[in-house]
Amino acid sequence: MTDFAATKAMFHLPEGMIYLDGNSLGPLPLAATKRVGDMMQNEWGEMLITGWNKAGWMAKSSALGDRVGRLIGAEPGHVVMGDTLSIKVYQAVASALDLNPTRKVVLSDNGNFPTDLYMADGLLKSLGDDYELRVVNPEDVADNLTDDVAVLMLTQVDYRTGRVHNMQALTEQAQAKGIVTVWDLAHSAGALPVDLAGCNADFAIGCTYKYLNGGPGAPAFIYVAPRHIDQVRPALSGWLGHEAPFAFDLDYRPGAGIERMRVGTPPVLQLTSLEAAMDIWDMADMETVRAKSIELCDLFIAGIEAKCPELTLASPRDGQQRGSQVSFKFHEGYAAMQAVIARGVIGDFRAPDIMRFGFTPLYIDEGDVNAAVDIIADVMNNNLWDRPEYKIRAAVT
Repeated sequence: MTDFAATKAMFHLPEGMIYLDGNSLGPLPLAATKRVGDMMQNEWGEMLITGWNKAGWMAKSSALGDRVGRLIGAEPGHVVMGDTLSIKVYQAVASALDLNPTRKVVLSDNGNFPTDLYMADGLLKSLGDDYELRVVNPEDVADNLTDDVAVLMLTQVDYRTGRVHNMQALTEQAQAKGIVTVWDLAHSAGALPVDLAGCNADFAIGCTYKYLNGGPGAPAFIYVAPRHIDQVRPALSGWLGHEAPFAFDLDYRPGAGIERMRVGTPPVLQLTSLEAAMDIWDMADMETVRAKSIELCDLFIAGIEAKCPELTLASPRDGQQRGSQVSFKFHEGYAAMQAVIARGVIGDFRAPDIMRFGFTPLYIDEGDVNAAVDIIADVMNNNLWDRPEYKIRAAVT
């Protein structure tokens, strides 16, 4: 069982703040400050370039890949860290298309995160006019698994509402039609149990700065199923995905196994920060985290609906159908969220009218939820959001 009081004590949580935005950026693990500082002084500072060997910098991408892999049900040796999520989306979709060369349609839904759609669209346009990105409503995905679809690309948990796709069922249905699957786990990893191996998924990608608390700009990860890894083309043939990077051959030969999915130089500072976060995650059982997450989200929904009738639930009411977040609709959602933030409850806004709150049991408890409900109710019931300063849109919402 996970000791949530112990894990909460391992994060820096600013005084007077209730942080309900870990689904966008996780808080700072206390150990990360010293860990990164030590790395900078004792490894980068003292070892300089010899740190790649002496401090094991090059091995961090794979070692941390396995630690993340435990949380997403991946087989050991089939997850590697590096680059950004956008890069990994491109890489996964391109590699999946290569496995299905006679088909030219990528199927997704309009609940997918926009960057996934942008990256797929850009890739397909570069391949030719006969390729198509087909986008349907989330509830219509299964009915659109047709024989011309090459790749099904979905984000498991909708970033706006928290609605969860059934990975097991959709993967089975897609593969029965000869379709290769790509799952984006940006709002799943660290939020709910994932079983990539058990679901027989083909590819998965995700980021580590949300629920995994790796820090702003923390690297992404990519998973490739064992049955594909020795034949898949990396698509982005970076030098660290080469079979022998330091042979400096002019011809590309893919590396062995998941190593071929590396692209650029590992972000060592960010990987070091992520190590500190994963030390906390190593103390956590995902089933316990999930059960507590549903409990906290249900408590929040009940409190908001009892005290804030102006807000309309946008997330599934059934906790099993919802990720580790709760969204409410309000016609002045941006202004209302800014007023709530000004009172010390940090959530975020997603256009056009979504007020979004994330619940991470590693550092959020019942007391935080009840206090947040009271503050939000005060903002809503007293129209504290209806001020000009709260309606000025910032660059990041």
